[in-house]
Amino acid sequence: MSRPVIGITTYAEEARFGLNDTFAAVLPLSYVHAVHTSGGRAVLITPDDPDVDILDRIDGIVFTGGSDVDPARYGERPHPTVQTKPERDAAELLLLHAAIGADMPVLGICRGMQLMAVAYGGRLHQHLPDVLGHDHHRPITGPKFGEHNVQFAGGSACHANLGDAVVVNSFHLQGIADPGRLAATGWSPEDGLVEALEDPTRSFVVGVQWHPEDTSDFRLFAAHTQAAAARRGWPATAIR
Repeated sequence: MSRPVIGITTYAEEARFGLNDTFAAVLPLSYVHAVHTSGGRAVLITPDDPDVDILDRIDGIVFTGGSDVDPARYGERPHPTVQTKPERDAAELLLLHAAIGADMPVLGICRGMQLMAVAYGGRLHQHLPDVLGHDHHRPITGPKFGEHNVQFAGGSACHANLGDAVVVNSFHLQGIADPGRLAATGWSPEDGLVEALEDPTRSFVVGVQWHPEDTSDFRLFAAHTQAAAARRGWPATAIR
């Protein structure tokens, strides 16, 4: 049986290949590895020349981390620390709205979850240390990632797949101030920051603030891939 095809959004950044600097579509391979390990077949979606026709060729989509969502998208002026990619915002919002309208399985990670909140009428905290009074969600010294607990609401997709609580990694300066029409389903017990969002009116629309692709826990990727298989009427995908 063919694998469900999972689209993954990519970054457009300056990169070096050999001795040459060039503008490139780039993405940490950990996203691809997580999709493949979870039974999907990954294809990369670049932010140039956006068109919803790509959704005709895929079964699910992952919105990845990266630059900040432009605060103008939720009616605010940018904090001095904000770094945006307006072209990426436009391309991904086009795909996100179309995917939600088609009830395509959506998984948002870090920026991807924040983009979901904005698409559903919400807004972001632009600089968490100003709001929370600490930098635990993006440590300025030590390991790349911070680490903390996240607790989940009963009856949510996150609870069904991850249980009552998990320890997650953390590397973000922004967070959810208002989830809009999405349901907040996961929180950091330390400070109450929203860590998971869902649309319970769709088959699978889940966003998380942490980076599961940079762990060995791919249960959310597996659930997303299984939802993509179910959309085609295929049996649940075996986790390899």
